[in-house]
Amino acid sequence: MSPHPDPPASELHVPAPGGGRLWAERRGTGSPVVLLHGAGMDSRLWDAVAPALSRHHDVIRYDARGLGRSSSPERAFDDVADLGAVLDHAGLRSAALVGLSMGGETALDFALAHPGRVTALGLVGASVSGHDWLPSPETTAYAEARRRGDAAALAELELSVWAAMGPGAPGGELIAAMVQANAARRIVSEHHLAGAPARAAEPLLGTVTAPTLVVHGDRDHPEIAAIAERLSAEIPGARGHLVPDADHYLPLRTPERLTALLLAHLA
Repeated sequence: MSPHPDPPASELHVPAPGGGRLWAERRGTGSPVVLLHGAGMDSRLWDAVAPALSRHHDVIRYDARGLGRSSSPERAFDDVADLGAVLDHAGLRSAALVGLSMGGETALDFALAHPGRVTALGLVGASVSGHDWLPSPETTAYAEARRRGDAAALAELELSVWAAMGPGAPGGELIAAMVQANAARRIVSEHHLAGAPARAAEPLLGTVTAPTLVVHGDRDHPEIAAIAERLSAEIPGARGHLVPDADHYLPLRTPERLTALLLAHLA
């Protein structure tokens, strides 16, 4: 038996702004940390990180609207407002936010809109609102799959582009299961996603006040590497780390390394 057993988890069912609910899990005690996953994933992204973090922190992870165990949207919704609802439901005035990809974008947008509610930021393979993605065959294929509502094609693209290390690398089985389970629901939820097109965090990076850690894997998409470089350079005091042997699904590829970086940043 481990000398430090993982704290037990409890489920939260958070009323979502405008209707529906968000599924969340809470475990541990200490300073609060909220974990946000990326597009087309769910909170299982943090399966290998959340328990270890919760030995030192009050950790909440949740499924974004229309993904995982959260209800599908029937009208326009805003991921930033949903994050605020999770904090409010948990009784948290402020928390550290750790987000991957779309989750990092949401965390950063929230920090700019509500700086007093964010004690620290961990941006992992993060995207950023306002970034002008370079046109590529991949972006064209994504747009076409969404237009056709082709969930199978979208899942195949997600795994080939973003899980570049393949199914045999650590976490491969769970990554494939998450992507395939969420592909059809992702198309529906993204159709209703509002707020993000009007936001542009990229020009405002110099105004971020939360202590920020920027992490990305050496096998991630080149555009994510470019974003990480800009985040590290323009957010005041930000510290950047390149993690070896990790693609976009870094929390499942190298969980021990990421956990160590986060614990040091949040200490």
